[in-house]
Amino acid sequence: MGPLLESWRFWALLAAAFAAATAILAKVGVTGVSADAATFVRTAVVLLLTGAILAVTGQVQGLGSLSGRSLVFLVLSGLATGASWLCYFRALSLGDAARVAPIDKLSVVLVALFGALFLGESLSFLSWIGVGLIAAGAMLVAFAG
Repeated sequence: MGPLLESWRFWALLAAAFAAATAILAKVGVTGVSADAATFVRTAVVLLLTGAILAVTGQVQGLGSLSGRSLVFLVLSGLATGASWLCYFRALSLGDAARVAPIDKLSVVLVALFGALFLGESLSFLSWIGVGLIAAGAMLVAFAG
């Protein structure tokens, strides 16, 4: 089990599974509640959970070693996350989870583009075809039905 826990693919698959659960659970949870209130509850749960993980694993002191640059980018990332969640919950309150989630996953396409443009990352030609298929699939699910 050791090598599995060190595999980025393992954690990425778990993230995908939890993201799928998030969409379904949030769609049910947002019924009859404002999207912003639902986002607040979700955010509070995430804050409490990650705080507990830091405390249990003894990583709280690591917060003091964050560089100024890291802190700025993590704060910006947090703001982007909050904006994403607010928009996601608003979309879920207005549309079907099966259509909202694929559009949300266009973030995969945008990450590939932004990674190439701003971080100098490169993907193979075959990988770019996959990115294109993700975009096409998301659009088909969201708009063709």
